[in-house]
Amino acid sequence: MAQFRFESLEIWQKAIEISDRLFDIGDVLRDQGRFRFSEQIDSAAMSITNNISEGSGSYSDRDFANFLKFSHRSIFECANILVILQRRKLVSVEEKEELFNKLEHLSKMETNFRKTLLK
Repeated sequence: MAQFRFESLEIWQKAIEISDRLFDIGDVLRDQGRFRFSEQIDSAAMSITNNISEGSGSYSDRDFANFLKFSHRSIFECANILVILQRRKLVSVEEKEELFNKLEHLSKMETNFRKTLLK
């Protein structure tokens, strides 16, 4: 069975797990008619994994590291969206905190991986 490079990367594996959770939130928001919130969280979540996977196909480590910067920014975008959703009582404090912890861990993993690419 064919496998792309990104599928073996721990940062991508963690990111896809988090994205699944964020997509679940997006699905609930869509069901509630909150289409703008749904689109925003889906887009930001997808950007995390898309940039990791796209970067993994780069011809240089420096180029890959650049894609990780974009992914990293999307992690922070997701965190901000979760704050807004929690303030609007569209996600619970507990759900926001759990996802914050996962996003923070992923952020650190990406930062460390990016450093190895730039050595």
